[in-house]
Amino acid sequence: MKYILSIDQGTSSSRAILFDQNFNIVATCQQEFPQYYPKAGWVEQNPEEIWESQIQVINRLFEKHKISTTEIASIGITNQRETAIIWDKNTGKPIYNAIVWQDKRTSEFCSSLQKTEWNEYIKSNTGLMIDSYFSATKINWILENVVGARQKAENGDLLFGTIDTWLVWKLTNGKSHLTDFSNASRTMIFNIKTLQWDKKLLELFKIPEKMLPKVVSSSQKVAETEIFDTKILISGIIGDQQAALFGQTCFDVGTAKNTYGTGCFMLMNTGENMIDSQNLLTTIAWELNGKITYALEGSVFIAGAAIQWLRDGLKLIESAQETEKIAQNTEHIEDLYVIPAFSGLGAPYWNMYVKGAILGLTQGVTNNHIVKATIESLAYQTKDVLSAMEKNAEIKLEKLYVDGGASANNFLMQFQADILHTEVVRPQSVETTALGAAYLAALAVNFCTKKDILEHKMNDKTFIPCRNNEKFDNLYKGWQNAIKILIGC
Repeated sequence: MKYILSIDQGTSSSRAILFDQNFNIVATCQQEFPQYYPKAGWVEQNPEEIWESQIQVINRLFEKHKISTTEIASIGITNQRETAIIWDKNTGKPIYNAIVWQDKRTSEFCSSLQKTEWNEYIKSNTGLMIDSYFSATKINWILENVVGARQKAENGDLLFGTIDTWLVWKLTNGKSHLTDFSNASRTMIFNIKTLQWDKKLLELFKIPEKMLPKVVSSSQKVAETEIFDTKILISGIIGDQQAALFGQTCFDVGTAKNTYGTGCFMLMNTGENMIDSQNLLTTIAWELNGKITYALEGSVFIAGAAIQWLRDGLKLIESAQETEKIAQNTEHIEDLYVIPAFSGLGAPYWNMYVKGAILGLTQGVTNNHIVKATIESLAYQTKDVLSAMEKNAEIKLEKLYVDGGASANNFLMQFQADILHTEVVRPQSVETTALGAAYLAALAVNFCTKKDILEHKMNDKTFIPCRNNEKFDNLYKGWQNAIKILIGC
């Protein structure tokens, strides 16, 4: 029997998942790795520790389940996006830690750029807001602050890559330096119109083009491993949120998924149309069979992290699982809203200075009411993003596909459907990110067809919206008023 190996390299852990011909999970292995916080707002990881954890989980998976490398038809890779690594191509050693997507050290630089003509140019040509979130200013910081880095880069001795690039380089023993279109589109130096590294932006950020990886399809035979006893094809590469969109089979224009993780990431397939948006990101979803598919993306900074705050910060719950029962058995209090803006507000507000708040407190409010209002806040924030998407794309969403840890909460999913007036569809398996990478790898080696993928898709549950639209519209108006009070407009 042949299998697809999906490498899922996330922000806090490295995972390996093995899928059979019917895309059932045969085996999985996971290992966490350290995070480093040298200063307030700085977030780093050791690239060698990322690699070591990833190769260890692969080897353990092979050994534990007695899988031979000859049984692997192909490898698909999905990864945390935007995190930047620079290494010496001669020694193979990173010259600095990976600067993680959450890192804020270049915020002042970004703020200064936002006041210039570059603000419009970057949004128009990369689809992104100027933000420290993306890779460009991280690359610039390393070149400016690591002794000797600038000269080595000019001499052609340094290579840049996002996590996918680093893993491919290591898996191929330094023979392949590449990335796919989805990851390239998150660097803020890739022009999503011309599909080339943008020379004007490379000049702006002082990044030598010779450092950059070759950009390839998300589904194509692009490399072979050199570190196992048998060479294995690498034929799928895609950023994690785009992978989840593909894993949810959102192949048609106007289909969308929302991942409820630490934050919420919503992506809508916009097909061949690159839709410009003032308050959302325009990104490449994937490149398949020579065609680019674009997406609109909206990010909610705090979702599952708000539930963690209820547990670890306020000590109102002992586990996330409790919140469903609490919310179901607690009466609603009019005008009580929790706004978990612990890291500011993301799409569509983009206010990095606002703080979180609880509005509408009275003597009748209990711990359980705060828990319920916090859960509801995830649904309100999702509607904020979806409303902006529907307006920009001029599409009315028929179904929202969901995944991620909090999607297991039946109260939240039903409330989400009611607030959106839209069906919410939860898959049987929430491993949609790894599944998306596996699908893309499998397509490239004729392991399956798109028809096979669609036939395989099984939904766990569909949440049908309540018909009392007026009630939920009024609840959402209350949320919008609370946001206006918080941001002072």
